[in-house]
Amino acid sequence: MTAIIATESIAATPTAPPRRSRPSRKQNLVGWSFALPFFAMFVVFMAGPIVVSLITSLTDLRSTDIRSPFGVNFVGFDNYVDVFSDPKFRKAAVNTAIFVVVGVPLTMSLGLLAAVALNQGIVKFRRVFRLGFYLPVVTSIVAIAVVWRFLLGADSGLVNGLLDQVGIDGPAWLTDTKYALPSLIVMAAWKNLGFSMIVFLAALQSIPVDLYEAAAVDGAKSWQPFRYITLPLLRPTILFVSVITTIGYVQFFEEPLVMTQGGPLDATLSVTYHAYNQFSFGNYGYTAAVSYVMFVAIALVSFILFRLLRPKT
Repeated sequence: MTAIIATESIAATPTAPPRRSRPSRKQNLVGWSFALPFFAMFVVFMAGPIVVSLITSLTDLRSTDIRSPFGVNFVGFDNYVDVFSDPKFRKAAVNTAIFVVVGVPLTMSLGLLAAVALNQGIVKFRRVFRLGFYLPVVTSIVAIAVVWRFLLGADSGLVNGLLDQVGIDGPAWLTDTKYALPSLIVMAAWKNLGFSMIVFLAALQSIPVDLYEAAAVDGAKSWQPFRYITLPLLRPTILFVSVITTIGYVQFFEEPLVMTQGGPLDATLSVTYHAYNQFSFGNYGYTAAVSYVMFVAIALVSFILFRLLRPKT
């Protein structure tokens, strides 16, 4: 009996997992040989330009210095001081902030509304509606901007033509300082709501139906299931969509370039469009400083969104 108990105790004793042998030098060389092409491309086309642009933002490099790049002067943070003291940059920053603060919630709200409609209300032709909403996302922004420029034309635009049929004198949507930026925001929301819709629709379809049935049994009515079940469970999805959409909207560039050229009176000038203009003027050091200011702004906004919208434990 003692032998049996001893045998059982030995058998019940957990054994340590086998130790993994370290890869040999030959295996390391083989692994690095496979990773080397990607690593070289990353250094040449990603890490290298990033480091060079950071150094450029600390110099007075201009287009006239391209032939003698080692003759430029190190100016420290003077370019960053010039950026924040530039009234054009401040105007562009305000326009970009308005574009993001208004455009991101509008786009996400429309996308969520379309997703809820496709998930619950629309049964027939659901795929057709889903394709129709998502089609602008995969369409070239330049082509969409050109079409919207003709739609919003002051004299021959389709929108003002329809308003004229009901006796309303439509404004100059793209040449009036009051309507130019809101027009770009509406166009951007229309174009990008399809992405939010697809992501929200996938998240809605993953919510168990049992939760809504239990809420109905408990007497939940009207918007209560949406408020207390749908929105809390969509919190990670809302975080993802808000971060992705915000990053894209901070960098909006094609809309003012094609539709308004930053006008009228810089009413639609964005930070990226301002950096593009300065690069065209040959102010490479200043342009690099603007780019890094925008990078810090994107990182800061993303951090704030993560803090506000991260799932509660």
